[in-house]
Amino acid sequence: MSTPSRHVASLLDAAPTFESDLGSVAQLSTGNFPILDGMTLKRIVLEPGTIREPQWNVTSNQIAYVTKGTVLVSMLATGDEFATFVVKTGQMYHVASGAVYHIENLGEETAEIIAALRTGDPQHFSFQNSVNVMSNAVLGNTYDQPTSAFEGFPRSDAPQIIRRTGRAEIPANAGLPNAHLFDAEGQIAPLAYPYGHAKLARKQFWAALEDLSMYSLNIGGGGMREPHWHPITAELGYVKSGHARMTVLDPDGAVDTYELNPGQAYFVPRAYPHHIEALSDEGIEFLIFFDQFVPGDVGYRATATAFSREVLAAAFQVPERDLPEFPFTPIDPLIVSRNNPRDPIA
Repeated sequence: MSTPSRHVASLLDAAPTFESDLGSVAQLSTGNFPILDGMTLKRIVLEPGTIREPQWNVTSNQIAYVTKGTVLVSMLATGDEFATFVVKTGQMYHVASGAVYHIENLGEETAEIIAALRTGDPQHFSFQNSVNVMSNAVLGNTYDQPTSAFEGFPRSDAPQIIRRTGRAEIPANAGLPNAHLFDAEGQIAPLAYPYGHAKLARKQFWAALEDLSMYSLNIGGGGMREPHWHPITAELGYVKSGHARMTVLDPDGAVDTYELNPGQAYFVPRAYPHHIEALSDEGIEFLIFFDQFVPGDVGYRATATAFSREVLAAAFQVPERDLPEFPFTPIDPLIVSRNNPRDPIA
């Protein structure tokens, strides 16, 4: 097994920020994953009949992917923008910074959500706690009620996950088109190859995005994500399935080569070169979150086209006659064919 890397952490093993028999919330942020810069990854688990209480994030937009189950999301943003919609497995939702929202498990199975936030130090406000700090008189004035109407409210600290009272109700307008909902896995893959594909939740396809995006990356055993880097974009990946290997080069010359398994996450800072490959014929599935709404990249393959053979020979310190015939590549491929045997597993 490869040496543990500072680029890798387990989201499944992260200490929960909240946990009860109703569900849990765990996260990787700068506090427990120090290399993270400006991003956080969360795993939210909701048991049947439960709700993640109404809350809002502080100075951080959020996008989330439902990996299991069906949930109802309702939110209120500035300008009295109301939205409510059902999110199924393989779909995503967007929550703007400061918008109050809730998540409700509608199904008979456990729901799981993987969410990325645009901050390394996530903070939020609970609607219940925010109400609790106001006096009964202030609340009465707010809602046109007498002070006595709020005397029965408990002033205890709010749990993040609560049990629903009664049956789940889906509003009639929940099925209408909504800018905050995106069907990631229902998209016809814009980038498709015989050995893998990528489905793209980015500004080009999802207008609500401002500073986050996500690729649902599927690479079969016969493909490989070519070595590349993102000039202005950090990359925070989550392994849905499969056994993979990555290599990352740090600016100080240190090289990290590590293996990845389901439930693990990795982080690659901006402009660090890296590659991804499956270590079995079953392939891999990654959710890759980026800190820009369009994650541009520069690949090794096109880079060899950008310079003359004389320059490349000098750079690699080999005679020009010994250079391989680099294929002319004006547009970099996301995934390349793995024509050679895999390097041995360390």
